[in-house]
Amino acid sequence: MSRIGKEPINIASGVKLELEGNTVKVKGPNGELNYALRDEVSVEVDGSVVRVVRKNDSRIARSVHGLTRTLISNMVKGVSEGFEKRLEIVGVGYRADVKGNTLNLTLGYSRPINYELPKGIKATVEKQTSIILKGADKQLVGQVAAEIRAFRPPEPYKGKGVKYADEFIRRKAGKAAKGVGA
Repeated sequence: MSRIGKEPINIASGVKLELEGNTVKVKGPNGELNYALRDEVSVEVDGSVVRVVRKNDSRIARSVHGLTRTLISNMVKGVSEGFEKRLEIVGVGYRADVKGNTLNLTLGYSRPINYELPKGIKATVEKQTSIILKGADKQLVGQVAAEIRAFRPPEPYKGKGVKYADEFIRRKAGKAAKGVGA
């Protein structure tokens, strides 16, 4: 039995979980998320507690059991609290700005980068060098953060680029100076 899969999911107040056939719908103050269940698992709702149960003991059912439980748990947390990722921009002249649902990045290229934020993601910029991404879908928040980081990943010599706030960049020594006797 999956240790993660057998854990119950507690539904927070203000969150509604509905089962429609093979689809789990979770609604809350931060939005609505859907997940299509695989045939190997089923969901049982008992008041404010949800359990994921596998239908048989096949290899796929065992592997999907814990995954399904974690995804539904993340959906419940996302619509109640939400998820956030922080990015930092390091470099002279590098900055960010938000206009509507467009993130404008100046990262040392000849033209600024205008990144359209997907539906369900909100971005705020602090001090032009700190970006905070918020949303209900954990996977989408992480994907958007990775796409923004990919525009200018941090380089190891000066550390310039877009990095996660909790990321540590291993720095390399630059070119060594010529020897004294040369």
